[in-house]
Amino acid sequence: MKRYLIAGLAATAGLALAQAASPDPAATFFTVTQSVAALALAIAAFGGSIGQGNAVAKALEGIARQPEASGKIQTVLLIGLGFIESLTIYVLVIALILIFANPSASHFLK
Repeated sequence: MKRYLIAGLAATAGLALAQAASPDPAATFFTVTQSVAALALAIAAFGGSIGQGNAVAKALEGIARQPEASGKIQTVLLIGLGFIESLTIYVLVIALILIFANPSASHFLK
């Protein structure tokens, strides 16, 4: 996993540096914005998957210890998984806003 993260960071940095050399500040701005949005989404997906895995593991441990409480544990688990997944979706929405409707873009398009 570390290899993929390092390769992604290196590719993002290389792309940003290649665009930074261009004289057009708008191209640099949009390239960096897209790179940061992609990196944020990757981190959010990774963190969400780790959180969901831990939640399911702990719920299964709880059900194994008290099988009679499995209904309550399952209900709380599903609500918690929904909250964890919603955080990743919020990052996706913010990334899409930054890519397609960036409020700072008008400054660079003049």
